Amino acid sequence: MEYTDIFDTHAHYADKKFDSDRELLLSQTLPAAGIKYIMLAGVEIPDCLASMELAKQYDFLYCSAGLHPSYLDSRPEDWQEQIQSIAGFSKCKAVGEIGLDYHNGRENAELQKQILIQQILLAKELQLPCIFHFRDATGDAVEILKQYQPRGILHCFNSSAETAKELLKIPDLYFSFSGVITYKNARKPVEAIQVIPENRLLIETDSPYLAPEPFRHKRCDSSMILRTAEKAAELRKMPVQDFITICCENACRIFDI
Repeated sequence: MEYTDIFDTHAHYADKKFDSDRELLLSQTLPAAGIKYIMLAGVEIPDCLASMELAKQYDFLYCSAGLHPSYLDSRPEDWQEQIQSIAGFSKCKAVGEIGLDYHNGRENAELQKQILIQQILLAKELQLPCIFHFRDATGDAVEILKQYQPRGILHCFNSSAETAKELLKIPDLYFSFSGVITYKNARKPVEAIQVIPENRLLIETDSPYLAPEPFRHKRCDSSMILRTAEKAAELRKMPVQDFITICCENACRIFDI
């Protein structure tokens, strides 16, 4: 079955894992697979700049600018000015990937929260949505999101249906689901995707990470999003193309494309 109008809302094509075949993927393979748009999520300044260059080369690519919580130690002193500068590019459509990641401990939790809040405020100033990365930090994440009420995307949403219902009270938050929903042990996101209203749903790959079954543990690319879409549509009890089209419309709305 061939599908069209697919929007992969989170990928990393500037990553070195694509050095051997990046051009082939972006110029031929992915457009042929029905991929209409891809959002390149930035994790640190050099990566954001590389993603911006890719977005200049390929019409269907867009980019974001932000500091991922795992890259705070390498941030330059003028990081906010650099994000602002990249955000001036017409195809930079979000501040991200920003958030909290306590997977390896909470030693710098206060710094993570401080820089997350600074980036949320910057996004509001720039009138851009945020791309959020939250890992093992649900309590602090919910607290900050409720306080600041940002517009944005909860990338790779893996929290519970209860957390989803709480966050749905923030009117401009969208929920993006990855290949994780195809994994056998993925109880929480499988339950969560069934309680999200249609107009708040997105799908993504997080390429080169999180390849869906049956590609798990291989390098992911955006063509594999079809497996995620098929699983999500099955869970939502709707035709696959209808689900894909709705997600594309939602992504275009939040990213102003």
